[in-house]
Amino acid sequence: MRFETIAKIAIISLSICQATNAQLEKETKTPMQSRTEPRQRTRAKAKITVQSSQSKPYDETASPVLVEIDLSEKFTGDIDGESPVRALQLLRDDKSACLISMQRFRGKLSGRQGTFVLQGSEIVENGKIKATWFVVPGSGTGNLSRLRGEGGFEGEFGKGSDGWLDYWFE
Repeated sequence: MRFETIAKIAIISLSICQATNAQLEKETKTPMQSRTEPRQRTRAKAKITVQSSQSKPYDETASPVLVEIDLSEKFTGDIDGESPVRALQLLRDDKSACLISMQRFRGKLSGRQGTFVLQGSEIVENGKIKATWFVVPGSGTGNLSRLRGEGGFEGEFGKGSDGWLDYWFE
């Protein structure tokens, strides 16, 4: 996939998310809370293991190399289910990397069944990964509709991580 195509997809995705937020505000007739306002949050924790992984460079014309990664992850704990992940990675010569990712979780969050989408930003250094992520507004289904949240994970790249999500419902 060409970089221009990926950039267009990212811009379209951002536009869709903004439109979804506007629609949610209109439906509830109350403004969406800003990320800085206090909310009643619950922390969910999970062990995240990679079930499968494939990567392929899509631009090796110069360093750093650009790589597309497809993963399948399993979550166990307060967050219990599975998630396919698509990530774009900038891989440096020293094997450090930065990634952006999107994934649709399917399963249970603290006993509530449904799906939601997480958008993440990851850094890899010395074989360790640290990430932040957030629930894409309007992406929750089933008993997870109106879910919002933010969190992250840490662990060994491609092997397993300890994750958390501080979440609430709007």
